[in-house]
Amino acid sequence: MIPLRDANPRRRTAIVTPVLIAACFVVFGWELWVVTAGGDRALEVLAKAWGLVPKTVVSAVEGGRLLSQPALAVLTSMFLHGGWAHILGNMLFLWIFGGRVEDRLGRLGFLAFYLIGGIAAAVGQILENPASDLPMIGASGAISAVLGAYLVLYPRARIQSLVFLGFFYQLIAVPAAILLGYWFLLQVIDGVAALGSTDLTGGVAVFAHIAGFLAGAVMALPLRLRRSVG
Repeated sequence: MIPLRDANPRRRTAIVTPVLIAACFVVFGWELWVVTAGGDRALEVLAKAWGLVPKTVVSAVEGGRLLSQPALAVLTSMFLHGGWAHILGNMLFLWIFGGRVEDRLGRLGFLAFYLIGGIAAAVGQILENPASDLPMIGASGAISAVLGAYLVLYPRARIQSLVFLGFFYQLIAVPAAILLGYWFLLQVIDGVAALGSTDLTGGVAVFAHIAGFLAGAVMALPLRLRRSVG
């Protein structure tokens, strides 16, 4: 299932969501320039410097260097991406689900939520393998938090999705509970498989996805309960 559109009504136009998307594309343009100027090696150096490297983050935190570049990479890594498929997939999910969560949380509230969700996702990935020296980049952890919040706040909302049935496909309005529940189940399956594998997950930070999703769901739960009581 590939989500395409959330046609549910909103009270106001999203601003933070498109700004975050634009920021990711601007940074991606910088990455493309780095590759053009210095090749793949230069991009690897950039990813090491501004991506999240669990080993260096742990060292920085243990040393009390919370404002050092390795520690701040927890934030900067959210705006880096590893290729066109990576950024287009992430931005599609952020565009579809971010606007309505922003509508519910408010603009400043959504920005804080997004960054906290990304930090929670990073912590989840670091805890899985704190000795790793491989850089993690991408907005998927923070976006996973958005998906978790959307599921809690709008489980019955229908998302226009492209559903593949063998060699055929069909556009179907899929309930968010099914679409996002299925997505989260896949992350858990991949995460469990990665625990016993030396290859991990083929470069996909599934533990960041899981941690981000759960953090977003937990942060959104009070809003859901407040609406239910009211």
